[in-house]
Amino acid sequence: MRKDFLWGGATAANQYEGGYNENGKGLSIADVERGSQLGVTRQIDDRVIEGVYYPSHVATDFYHNYKEDIALFAEMGFKCYRMSIAWTRIFPRGDEEKPNEEGLKFYDDVFDELLKYNIEPIVTLSHYETPLVLVQEYGSWRNRKLIDFFVNYAQTCFNRYQGKVKYWMTFNEINATLASPRPWHQAGIVYQENEDRWQTAIQASHHMLVASAKAVKLAHEIDPHNQVGCMLLIPESYAASCSPEDQIARRNKMALTFYYGDVHVRGRYTNTCQSLWKKYHTKVQMAKDDEKVLSEGIVDYIGFSYYFSSIEGKDLQQVEGNVFTGGKNPLLPATQWGWQIDPLGLRSVLNELYDRYQIPLFIVENGMGAVDSVEDGQIHDDYRIDYLKQHIQALKDAVEIDGVDLMGYTPWGCIDLVSASTGEMKKRYGFIYVDKDDQGHGTLKRMKKDSFYWYKKVIASQGEDLS
Repeated sequence: MRKDFLWGGATAANQYEGGYNENGKGLSIADVERGSQLGVTRQIDDRVIEGVYYPSHVATDFYHNYKEDIALFAEMGFKCYRMSIAWTRIFPRGDEEKPNEEGLKFYDDVFDELLKYNIEPIVTLSHYETPLVLVQEYGSWRNRKLIDFFVNYAQTCFNRYQGKVKYWMTFNEINATLASPRPWHQAGIVYQENEDRWQTAIQASHHMLVASAKAVKLAHEIDPHNQVGCMLLIPESYAASCSPEDQIARRNKMALTFYYGDVHVRGRYTNTCQSLWKKYHTKVQMAKDDEKVLSEGIVDYIGFSYYFSSIEGKDLQQVEGNVFTGGKNPLLPATQWGWQIDPLGLRSVLNELYDRYQIPLFIVENGMGAVDSVEDGQIHDDYRIDYLKQHIQALKDAVEIDGVDLMGYTPWGCIDLVSASTGEMKKRYGFIYVDKDDQGHGTLKRMKKDSFYWYKKVIASQGEDLS
């Protein structure tokens, strides 16, 4: 492992921060998405409706508890903390020229608190939080104007937090735009009746990729020490059989991810990308300088999430995952939510990404959602420890045996937060329990789980002690 390996944890503002309308913050798409009583069939409103429960409005209230929470992260020994900035806290509508100073100051305070404990901030600029105004008045990323709005936002952050933040990512799980049948979270898009889904997704993706490339170039110009990555959702897939057709089905599934990785890393649309244009009968509308912009804005590293794997082929029983679905693998166990547990899949993914791109990798999300029980003030979560232990061993093997260049590891939901996939609180990921239920009730008291003490030992031993 690298001596400077970044051990830490990860969250997102819309699932954790709360304070949704405080100190000038505007509404994001997450702020009008209803809560867990609807399960996975989430409902999206066009405004905040009185009497309706919206999980993001309080979430688990990092906004008012950040000092306590960061102290707990420091106690675990975090070297880094991956978080996101809420775009609408900086630009409440998303299209303003001047930012909201109170929003900027909040993140100044957060970064200062992290740096006090020598915790490196890893900051995602857009993590499922497109400003609602940009959706309603501009059609979200369908509209090329969002490129300029995003670049203005990114430039504001790079300038303001220069010297405090050097690790950035542009769009969280950007490949969800093309791969998900419901790209609301990522791109703020709800398909209209008779709309050509693939054409819309390809064009919106182009606008996001151009915006990302422009942001990368700006970050390097503002501070040469800045390291900017992309962030991909990696749905490791296996062919369901030895059938050549199943091998091609697996290739086609992974192409939806490599489409974005290729542009981010190679700075151009590769044969993999162009084959998807042909497959879905789409055409990308480009401005005259777009190809040049993409070539000049290649990323420094690849951040990615990995939770599960699936199989690809004909007539398979489908299982839900983090945005992606796939066939159920009969050889693997699954979580309470049906996500298949596959530590060796992580090693496979690390090798495939590194073989393809040859730039540093960063596992910025990995974990399992589970129902945790409080017994006499204690939370015994051996199932979580077992899951993480196996995945850390897999990443260590990828680094120490296979030679993969891995920057760090930030398990998802290092403290309990609202699940993005279902809107639930009972689907918990954290090392730290937060007293809140699916209806928004609870004291928000923080409690350390058994996994808290285990992960502290892992970090202190640089991953050597997984017992």
